[in-house]
Amino acid sequence: MNYLLLIHHGSAPTLDNPEEWASLSEEEQRAIFADYQAITQTPGVTPGPRMQAPAMATTVRVHDGRTITTDGPYVEMKEALGGYLFFEADDLDAAIALAARIPAARLGGGVEIRPLA
Repeated sequence: MNYLLLIHHGSAPTLDNPEEWASLSEEEQRAIFADYQAITQTPGVTPGPRMQAPAMATTVRVHDGRTITTDGPYVEMKEALGGYLFFEADDLDAAIALAARIPAARLGGGVEIRPLA
């Protein structure tokens, strides 16, 4: 089964938020980088490219045939998508185990798992 893992950073410290990132010790920062690197090297994982900060997003809607654009993400910043990856696994339990290893899941965010059709 193929899964899409959507990484929602929530309040997790990220490089996109320098103040929060700086609040972490160098050891914590290195551990987070190492965790993400290990995840991308997990068999069956195809990482998505690094995304820009949610503030760089443009949201598009069409209302009455008119295209309307809004700066920033559609959802609240705390809920904004921070990244994604694809994972080929035997079952949902394997995808859950991988999601639990993603630093954002333990640092204030969450990981949404969706089976691909």
